[in-house]
Amino acid sequence: MTDKKRILVVDDEPDFASIVQKNLEKEGFAVEVAYDGVEGLEKVKANPPDAIVLDVMMPEKDGYEVCKELKADDKYADIPIVLLTAVADRVASTRYSHHDGMSTEADDYLPKPASAEQITDSIKGLLGM
Repeated sequence: MTDKKRILVVDDEPDFASIVQKNLEKEGFAVEVAYDGVEGLEKVKANPPDAIVLDVMMPEKDGYEVCKELKADDKYADIPIVLLTAVADRVASTRYSHHDGMSTEADDYLPKPASAEQITDSIKGLLGM
């Protein structure tokens, strides 16, 4: 029997995080949730997951900061990160634009509302499943 791949979902919207969690669990993943960037970093450092689904717009530390910090640390740089943001195509004049997201070291970038299937497919692809 193989161990379940562990996914950390970091999103400050509890309802959205719950939907993503349930859908990933249906696909056989073990899922943990954090509700802001600081909590997400703490959870990664305490028990590194196999992949991270990371919202961009969050209090404390946003997804760009979390991604940058993890990718700069050799201990965590290889963890695949999928960035999610609600403003990707709508607010190009802010630092939360699609262009800025694509310029991070994230492994994939999906605009919200990304479907559960898109998120699951992205995670599976990044994990070679």
